[in-house]
Amino acid sequence: MQLGRVVGTATATVKHPTFEGERLLVVQLQTTAGGPDGEPILVFDRLGARRGDLVVLTNDGRALQELLGPTTPGRWSVLGLPDVRS
Repeated sequence: MQLGRVVGTATATVKHPTFEGERLLVVQLQTTAGGPDGEPILVFDRLGARRGDLVVLTNDGRALQELLGPTTPGRWSVLGLPDVRS
């Protein structure tokens, strides 16, 4: 699991069949200090995260295969939306 910040959404006119109807987000992974960790990634989201939200992510392929099917090439998905209070 890793934390990330949603920086936008992604759309595609041509995609793998298992991606049909799925919501894709662009997420910047974060270090433990809260800074950026590498390049932004594409993430599947069924929880309704929005731009600016902090999200808990998983790159467990098996979990995503259970959601999208065994042939999906997807890797990252939103696992949760932490309750962060200022």
